[in-house]
Amino acid sequence: NSFIYVFKTVQIIIVAIISSTVFLRTELHTRNEQDAAIYVGALIFGMIINMFNGFSELSLMISRLPVFYKQRDLLFHPVWTFTLPTFLLRVPISILESTVWMIVTYYTMGFAPEASRFFKTFLLVFLVQQMAAGIFRLIAGICRTMIIANTGGALTLLLVFLLGGFIIPKGEIPKWWEWAYWISPLTYGYNAFTVNELFAPRWMNKKASDNITSLGVQVLRNFDVPNDKNWYWIGAGALLGFAVLFNVLFTFALMYLNPLGKPQAVISEETAEELEANHEGEPRLRRPKSSKDSFSRSLSSAGEMAIRRMSSRTNPNRMSRNDSSIDTASGVAPKRGMVLPFSPLAMSFDTVNYYVDMPPEMKTQGVAEDRLQLLRGVTGAFRPGVLTALMGVSGAGKTTLMDVLAGRKTGGYIEGDIRISGFPKIQETFARISGYCEQNDIHSPQVTVRESLIYSAFLRLPEDVNKEEKMIFVDEVMELVELDNLKDAIVGLPGVTGLSTEQRKRLTIAVELVANPSIIFMDEPTSGLDARAAAIVMRTVRNTVDTGRTVVCTIHQPSIDIFEAFDELLLMKRGGQVIYSGPLGRNSHKIIEYFESIPGIPKIKEKYNPATWMLEVSSVAAEVRLGMDFAEHYKSSSLYQRNKALVNELSTPPPGAKDLYFATQYSQSAWGQFKSCLWKQWWTYWRSPDYNLVRYFFTLVSALMVGTIFWQVGTKRDTTTDLTMIIGAMYAAVLFVGINNCSTVQPVVAIERTVFYRERAAGMYSALPYALAQVFCEIPYIFVQTTYYTLIVYAMVGFQWTAAKFFWFFFINFFSFLYFTFYGMMTVSITPNHQVAAIFAAAFYALFNLFSGFFIPRPRIPKWWVWYYWICPVAWTVYGLIVSQYGDIVDTIKAPGNSPDPMVKDYIKDQYGYDSDFIGPVAAVLVCFAVFFAFMFAYCIRTLNFQTR
Repeated sequence: NSFIYVFKTVQIIIVAIISSTVFLRTELHTRNEQDAAIYVGALIFGMIINMFNGFSELSLMISRLPVFYKQRDLLFHPVWTFTLPTFLLRVPISILESTVWMIVTYYTMGFAPEASRFFKTFLLVFLVQQMAAGIFRLIAGICRTMIIANTGGALTLLLVFLLGGFIIPKGEIPKWWEWAYWISPLTYGYNAFTVNELFAPRWMNKKASDNITSLGVQVLRNFDVPNDKNWYWIGAGALLGFAVLFNVLFTFALMYLNPLGKPQAVISEETAEELEANHEGEPRLRRPKSSKDSFSRSLSSAGEMAIRRMSSRTNPNRMSRNDSSIDTASGVAPKRGMVLPFSPLAMSFDTVNYYVDMPPEMKTQGVAEDRLQLLRGVTGAFRPGVLTALMGVSGAGKTTLMDVLAGRKTGGYIEGDIRISGFPKIQETFARISGYCEQNDIHSPQVTVRESLIYSAFLRLPEDVNKEEKMIFVDEVMELVELDNLKDAIVGLPGVTGLSTEQRKRLTIAVELVANPSIIFMDEPTSGLDARAAAIVMRTVRNTVDTGRTVVCTIHQPSIDIFEAFDELLLMKRGGQVIYSGPLGRNSHKIIEYFESIPGIPKIKEKYNPATWMLEVSSVAAEVRLGMDFAEHYKSSSLYQRNKALVNELSTPPPGAKDLYFATQYSQSAWGQFKSCLWKQWWTYWRSPDYNLVRYFFTLVSALMVGTIFWQVGTKRDTTTDLTMIIGAMYAAVLFVGINNCSTVQPVVAIERTVFYRERAAGMYSALPYALAQVFCEIPYIFVQTTYYTLIVYAMVGFQWTAAKFFWFFFINFFSFLYFTFYGMMTVSITPNHQVAAIFAAAFYALFNLFSGFFIPRPRIPKWWVWYYWICPVAWTVYGLIVSQYGDIVDTIKAPGNSPDPMVKDYIKDQYGYDSDFIGPVAAVLVCFAVFFAFMFAYCIRTLNFQTR
């Protein structure tokens, strides 16, 4: 994981440089209480950054847990031998990060110059990091999944944060929360940092504004920090204690807690009824209700017989073979006519070459060429009603050839002539009449089988097909691929929940079939399936070919039955050259004859699998033994001449044929695409309780926490301390709920994005409607979230009950939550996966924190950083909240060093730069942030592609 640690160290260096230039010593003085307050702000900020620095420990730990649990249960080692090294290995990294932080910040910010204080601060920073790493590890060990951990982690942090004594002074904490003040590790850190700084001679030897007490003591009093030198060592000791305690608790958590959740199987309704009937005391399984469900008996014979009978036909080119034996065996009468017509299309390709840039690893080994060739002069044709297999050893370029022909490559150089029914292939139109079933079945996890198909059909069938026809067509396709008794099953995540591998594979085929394509590519449709599942999938494929479509499959290690279900074969050898292209023949006799006619090749054994034999006799070792090149041999055969003639014949359009033409790039209008995407996203959100309920639960708990901690604070505004506290309260509440929204939305977007790549490549929609649908789905959820959050906080904190103030509060919160959520989406769209997105987003939380106007008010920010204050979203939120509540208050307030006492609205204007007439622009800017992040999400999803093929 070196990348993560390097990234984190670089991140802490950047944050250190920024914060040290914000709190630059030339701008800071040591004259009075206000100056001291800025120093304390800088100390708190440093402590928080080092605390948050441990946040990445969370996702790292969770990703390591599955392996740990497996090894623990197999008694590899006791738990402490895992947790102790975890702790020890973090120490050197932590020392490095603390050193970097201290060197960059301590003297540039101008803290107390004595060397002893420098090293004391260094020790504290190190201890805070250890404590933080410990607490995040503990949260990971208890929560065990990313979504719960993000929430559990944020709640713990919120508590530790609010009651650390720096947002609310100790004296102001309500009695019922006092215990939390004493168990918050940050309390001890904060007290130790402040005592260490303010007992320096430069503070103690000056007088405060009352000219009696010394300045240091007065500031400690203002901040309610114990006025005692020993608190430094008490604090340091406590932090060390916490670090040890959290690691010990983490060890116990790993000892006694088990991983969450085990996968469940999905069974069809019929099977469930049979099991029920059994349960009621019937001695044996009832026969399935109709022969159509015969495949739900676990008898592979039906499927295999079907395939054997299918493959026993001799003439592969007759279009409709009314061979009734197939139908009776599989129990599914093949529909000859589908509702929707399609035009059968042939595909021919002549001398296709494909190159990629030479990988740097090979360049270092002395390879001179700039390009690596993966396909060499591949020629062939795929015809309607003919099932073609692409075969070859691993690395022969089967999938490469298919990707090139289907137009799915994202990079590389393609040469050669590819034609569809004689016309040159144009990718945009080709995507509309072709389907591509990927090897890994990527589907949205939260929709049902039928919904997946409806979604695909509505986006991909032409506009002139009406709704009823689309629905009938979807039901027909479901019957064709035998998914009709699973139509209401939720798809689920592969290998975790939902459909089995083989059901998922059939869904992949169905999703492409409902687009009514003329040419279908399938990448290894039987990989990872057992014999019976493979038979069912191949029956689906065969049914598809019998409707007169052109189907091409790459296939790996087929059984005899599966191999002989194919009509034609294109065999490739390593290096991307063709060594056989032509019919298989009955019982594969054509290909056997071709290879056995080469002198020196052994005859095939009785009952041996021809597919295996063919790969064995054409291997590199065989070429060396025979001293020949199979590709050259094929080029000189009569078979090659016949294929060349066929390709030439197919590369001129038949008389009267028209080239494919579509008036628009997508089959639906942008509005139609948006409606379909919204429909699917809406169901996905509605069926993701772990996402929405967890988020709602977090918001509820935060609201109650903020409400009880800042109980009726809104009415108190006699001194500046009260005002600081209110600003702290608002800032903390919005920031934490916002960050939680941001981090929980990331995994959701990341999972959907893999599906998006497949659907966009299939030409289902453009990126904008998709992104807008995802953005719009969030709005109602966030609206509900803001409503109860605002009501609870507003009532408990005790702000003024006037309609205008309440609605401003609601409006500002709503848009703040919205921009945080869209910000989370945007970070996913500009990073390759959600782990990197989380680290990237965290880097900016630090800056949002620093420039929110809480640690250092705007008038005190150096002029070279003020621009960032204006582009920091959190600063606008805090601005809006304060101005809408206090911008019109004319009561006076006690401010040390100011006489006479100023009015509240003047004080916030002088001290914080909050102008009460500025509320309109603030509202507009908050809306703009939400729109901007949403737009960036859409733009990045469209332009950046992290899937390389």
